Amino acid sequence: MTTHDNNKIKDSKANNPKRKFFFKILATTTVSLISAYSLYYYFIGSNHVTTDNAYVGAEVAQINAAVGGVIKQVNVADTKEVKAGDILVIIDDTDAKMNLAIAKANLSKAEALFNQSRDNFKRRKELREIDSASEEEVTNSKNDFSASEAQVEAAKAALDQAKLDLDRTIIRAPIDGVVARRQVQLGQRVQIGSNLMSITPKDEMHVDANFKEVQLKKVRVGQNVEITSDKYGKSVVYHGKVAGFSGGTGSAFAVIPAQNATGNWIKVVQRVPVRIELLAEELEKHPLQIGLSMHVDINVSEAK
Repeated sequence: MTTHDNNKIKDSKANNPKRKFFFKILATTTVSLISAYSLYYYFIGSNHVTTDNAYVGAEVAQINAAVGGVIKQVNVADTKEVKAGDILVIIDDTDAKMNLAIAKANLSKAEALFNQSRDNFKRRKELREIDSASEEEVTNSKNDFSASEAQVEAAKAALDQAKLDLDRTIIRAPIDGVVARRQVQLGQRVQIGSNLMSITPKDEMHVDANFKEVQLKKVRVGQNVEITSDKYGKSVVYHGKVAGFSGGTGSAFAVIPAQNATGNWIKVVQRVPVRIELLAEELEKHPLQIGLSMHVDINVSEAK
């Protein structure tokens, strides 16, 4: 092929109207996309910070035994819903009733001694006025009276404790919620402080969102938040507010904190947990469970 022929091919490509039209469309589309993204970021994107590193949390109620004894009755199992005041567990109250009877007897005995010492002190004072009793006898009777009075107070306190221990053999739910991690079994002997189960609330949950530190410049307490869950998808949107920030990053509170004072240090962007409160009425319509994954979007355009 001659040089003249090559030049003719190049000229035909350069003057090809379809080729020019294609490049014009490509350039126009690119500029439009860049402009659209710039406008979106300026008016919308820059006013929102998002993360999918967020999980449902709640203040879980731990149910512990306040008195020791043998488990007489267990009324709940895992996943069962309970109301505040429902009876969860009953501990055998035989020992508690016996201790209550002993406390009542000790109080009666203390009150009898108190009455006797009071009357004796009164007589000694009267005899002292007519010089029929010595000062030492009056002092001794007064000390006996004071001691018996203290014994009565101690016996009353012991009686109150015995009544409280008897009441504590019946363990009730402190909140509305769902039973989780039940560990107690019928016939089991438990000690004071033994963990029996947990109750997770249904309408008092929150979301702990772990934002990168570079995202928190405009985040303020009180800003509105929209949250979606993997459980329900984007069709269900929860609304909440920023409640507060953790006192440190996640790595700072780790079991084994990062040790940055090393020769081979590499900077890693840290994440800070942000607490987000949810609306009870939305949780009632669409219940959540602790630990579910959430997607969080904070509107940082709202100055608070």
